[in-house]
Parts: sequence; C-alpha cells; structure tokens
Amino acid sequence: MIIYLFFREWIIALRPLIDIPVSLTGAFFIMYLSGFTINVLTMLGIVLATGLVVDDGIVVTENIYKKLESGVPKWKAALDGSKEIYFAVIATSITIAVIFLPIIFLPGFVGRLFQEFGIVVAGAVLISSFVSLTLTPVLTVKMAGKVHKHSWFYRVSEPFFRGMENGYNWLLRGFMRVRWLAFPIVLGCFAIIWFIGKNLKSELAPMEDRSQFRMSVTAPEGTSYDAMDQYVDRLSQFMIDSIPEREVVLSVTAPGFTGSGSVNTGFVRVTLVPTSERNRSQDEIVQMVNRNMRNFSEVKAFAIQEPTISASRFGGLPVQYVIQNNNFEKIRQVLPAFLDSVSQSPVFQGFDSDLKFNKPELRIEINRLKATQMGVSVGDISETLQLALSNRRMGYFMKSGKQYQVMAQVERGDRDDPTDLKNIYVRNTLGDIISLDNLVTIREETAPPVIYHFNRYKSATLSAGLAPGYTIADGIAEMQRIGDKLLDDTWSTQLAGSSRDYAESSGNTSFAFILALVLIFLVLAAQFESFIDPLVIMFTVPLAIAGAVLSLWLFGHTLNIFSQIGMIMLIGLVTKNGILIVEFANQKRRAGVPKLQAVIEASSARMRPIVMTSLAMSLGALPIALSLGAAATSRIPLGVVIVGGILFSLVLTLFVIPAMYSFLSSRKEKVTFEELVGEEEPVLEEG
Repeated sequence: MIIYLFFREWIIALRPLIDIPVSLTGAFFIMYLSGFTINVLTMLGIVLATGLVVDDGIVVTENIYKKLESGVPKWKAALDGSKEIYFAVIATSITIAVIFLPIIFLPGFVGRLFQEFGIVVAGAVLISSFVSLTLTPVLTVKMAGKVHKHSWFYRVSEPFFRGMENGYNWLLRGFMRVRWLAFPIVLGCFAIIWFIGKNLKSELAPMEDRSQFRMSVTAPEGTSYDAMDQYVDRLSQFMIDSIPEREVVLSVTAPGFTGSGSVNTGFVRVTLVPTSERNRSQDEIVQMVNRNMRNFSEVKAFAIQEPTISASRFGGLPVQYVIQNNNFEKIRQVLPAFLDSVSQSPVFQGFDSDLKFNKPELRIEINRLKATQMGVSVGDISETLQLALSNRRMGYFMKSGKQYQVMAQVERGDRDDPTDLKNIYVRNTLGDIISLDNLVTIREETAPPVIYHFNRYKSATLSAGLAPGYTIADGIAEMQRIGDKLLDDTWSTQLAGSSRDYAESSGNTSFAFILALVLIFLVLAAQFESFIDPLVIMFTVPLAIAGAVLSLWLFGHTLNIFSQIGMIMLIGLVTKNGILIVEFANQKRRAGVPKLQAVIEASSARMRPIVMTSLAMSLGALPIALSLGAAATSRIPLGVVIVGGILFSLVLTLFVIPAMYSFLSSRKEKVTFEELVGEEEPVLEEG
C-alpha cells in the first residue's frame, strides 16, 4: 500500500513486492543449510525481514521510474537508473548485514538465543540486494511497458506529491541558511538518550502471560510429611476457591528436585484458562495470591511467574544475590540482619534464603571434670551415645537365603525426648552404672541442614520477588545497597539465576552496540574511501536512538534484551537514509555542482525513496509493536524501538544530514582513467 501511494500505478507498485517471496525463500534456504528450526526467533526475523527486503527494490524502482517519467527510453532508463543507485544499494545492504555480526557472535545464552535471528535477517537482506540489482531493472522495464497512461488517482494525487517535494525543498533551503542548528539538534538527541534513557526501567525481558504460575511452599525444618501434605492441600484448595480462572491445579509435596530428600518443601502449579477467556492478567492473579499468603503463617509461600528468558532449567525468584565469606560464623551473624533489611524494603515482595538456621538439634556438652572424677572417659560417653542413637550398623546375618543388617539403636519410644538420656547408662572403670544425665548438659540449638558453597566459598543465596512497579535492575541495585551497608571487606558478592542472566546480557549487548558502531563506520569508510562521509552518515544514529528511547518512555516499556537488540538494528536501518543522501550528493559534486547546491538537490531527489523505505520498514515492524497475543508481549519493545526510532529520525535526517554534509564534507575530486591518460588511447609505435 505504501509503494502504491507513492507510485500510484499498480503494475509498478507490485514490482518491489516480488522481492518479498524471493528473498524470504532464500532466507528459508539459509535456515535449512544452517540447520535452524522454525521457532519464535526465526519467525521474528522473517517478520522483520519482510519490511527490509523491499527497501532496495523500492530505491531502484523509484530511480528507474523517475527516468521513465522524464522520457528516457526503457532500457536506457533501467541501465542508467541502476548505475546511479547500485553503490548506495550495495552500501546499505552490506551495512545492514554487518550490523548483525555483533548479535550473531554475542557470548553467552543471549548470543545463542539471537544467533538464528541475526543470520535470517542478514541473509534475507543480502539476497534482496542481489535481486534488486539484477531482476528489478528487467522487471521494472517489462512492467512499465504495459503502462500507457497515468491512472486517475495519479493525476489527482500528483499535485500533492509535487507540493510535498517542493515544500521539502523550500524548507531545506531555509534550514540551510541556519544549518548551524543541526548541532543543537544532535546535542538535544544526546540529551534525550542520556536523561530519559537513564530513567528507563531495566530488566532482562518483559514478563509474558503464559497462563501459568507456581507456588513455592517451605515449612520449618523438622516438619513431618503428613503435616506438610496438609499445608499443601490447604494452599491447593485456596487456589481452587479464589481463582475462578484456573484450569488445572497440581500440587506436589516433597518433590525432591534438589536431591536433598527434604519433606518440608512443596509446590502448587496453577494453569489458567487462555487470556481470551479471562478478564484478569496472570500478573494480577499472582499479586492477589501473594497478598493472601499472610493467612498461611505456618509456611512460607509465594507465587512465582516463570521468566520469559532464562538460562537455567528451573525458574525461581527474579532477584538472586549471593553473599560469600569463608568464616561461617559471620554468615550466621549477618544473614538475619540482611533478611530483615530485605523484608523492610519496598522493592521486594516475598523473599527467601537457601541457607536456613532452622534445623533443630541437641548439642551435648560433656562435663569432663565430673566424668573424670567418676571414672568415665569421653570415649565411653561418645560410644554409648553412638550405639544408642545413631542407628549404627553392627554386621549382617543370613536367614532363609537372605542377608539382613544388624542395626544398633534403642527403641523409638526411648529416644524421642531429651529426658530419655536419663535412661541411658554408661559403665565406669569400677564397673558401676552411671546415668548419662549426671555427666552431660543438653542445649537445644538450630543449625543449617546444608552448608552451601558458591565458587568454593561458603555462601548464602538470598532470593526475592519484586513489588509491582519495580524491575530486576531495581532489585539488584537494592540488594547491593543493603550489602554495602551490612558487609565489610571480608565479604564478596555474586549474582545468580535471572539476575546473573540480566547482568551478562546487559554487558554483552552494550559491547555489541559499540562494536556495531565501529563496524558500520569501518565498512562505510572502506566503501566511500573516506572518513568524513561515514562520519556524516553516522549522525543518523543519535537521531534514531533518541526516538527509540523516547518511544519506550512514552509507551511505558522497559530497556530489555529485545529493545537493546532493536537499537542495534536501528543503526543499520537508519544509516541507509544517510547513505542515499551522501552518495547522491557526491555524484552531483563529481559532476561539478557546488557542495551546498549538490546536497540540496540530492536530498530533494532522494526524499521520496527515503520516506517510502522508512515507512515500509516501520510498517514491517508494526505487527510486532502491536502484538496483542499473550505470548508476544515480550517482543513489543523491539517493534516500538524500530517504529519509533525510524519515524523520529526520518524527519530529522532529511534536515540534519544535509547540514552536516555541508559543514564536514571535503571537496570530492575523483579522476577518471581517461582524464589521467588523455582522451585518446596511447598508440604503441613499432621500433
């Protein structure tokens, strides 16, 4: 539709659309050769490529069509039009393909995640450039031969487009009189990027409504299986009664996923009906459940939504902060204060620690002086306690062809209470029987059932959910603030789970963004044989990134892995507009046109294809930005970044790039071979 609105001829408008099936077929062939599957990210690449592959065809078709309108013969128009534009087509296609190299080679799980996406889009763009420079000129001429006269729509709308071009030319000439304003505009874009970007919420990926969540349930250490099963059943019944949108409620007591064999844990998994059949979102239901967990004081329970992206097999709370110290007593002292600070923080909702000092145990202290006076050794006391309480294996015996173990232990009824020590006796050196309660003191204590290590250090991992309105970046920052307040220099901290995934992805994508800028500049420098022209073209980047950041802020989205990948893509997409202006201006200057006039004429001539390709790319990404499906919400920021960045930079590029070109571009003198050796070829004389 965009192509038709600008060409106003169905035959010509349909021509660039041929690029879509040809290029996408090539993209599927690349997927086949690479061993990729059809999945969410490859299909995301196909959707984006649909808007990209028509760009080169639009530029070539528009240039040929303009020559046909001026009366140039068909085949000459095809040759001259392609010759004028082929450098820009190759430059833009290589630029877009190169922009995906940092994405393809990103380390970690983010690189594995987006590798297929980058290869699919880059392959489709390269194939489309080949099609645009080979099939497009021929098909344009063949189809143009069937157009004998302009349609009524063309005749009616042509004054509007002429007025648009003339109006842009008039505005550009006026802007060039005050072209120094381009520098404040660029600085303003940097200010938008800095101030608004700094205040954007940051996370790994937006939470998707997957119509399911789970409850993690933990009871005090020492809770029996029967008691734990009753707690889990109560929670399951609460889910059934309070969530009319539930479809399936599954509860498991003592699942033993960690292999510890602990019976004081359980979970409840709730599957909801599809989003189209309920009024509340998954997040609203989870918040309601967590608010009601205070009614279950016997256990610690909280609802967990599965993360959209996670490198770990098992999901958990989003914020996981590891504190480490070789002195275990320091961990014992600091952990309660740390958990208390987490519970008081408004950032968190629901928290837990893997290290729990809640396993009840009896510590027996031997009165060595009294034992010595009564003729009882410490070894005798230890041996007696071991035989009575430790379920020690003494040997085997055979009966009816089967082997049985001989275990030493008093009856359960005689070892259930600390006072039962009165009934355990030890013999002294004189042969007298002495009750153990005369020789020992019993003290009740709590201890951790397991001592955890992280990177070979004793550790405790604190996990926390996020209160509404906060993201994983806020949670990590809050944990670090608490750590700075409570931990001294002997401590070290690490991130785990989704928090570590977020930190790694943020660092990797920042590196990929910088690498993409460097690669684009070097590729353009090699193509233009200049460092000035690429610098002029690169001024499109802050214009687009400012539009992307502004769009995320206006529509309430976060800075996440998808929006960051979209910003990297923007670098390649918007430099295309700068390439078209700079290359055409260089051609004008080589023809002898003064610099200021050359850039004005080039911008006016390239305005229509720039607008067409920008709108085509924006509309190609619009389905992603408008995704209303429950499983597509995480990709919305990617579409918002592309659409907002392209449209925002479109208007500014048409004025800022010509102004920057007039300031920075040096004189272009490219000497031809004929000028170097003379108009006539040299004649070799025979000697």
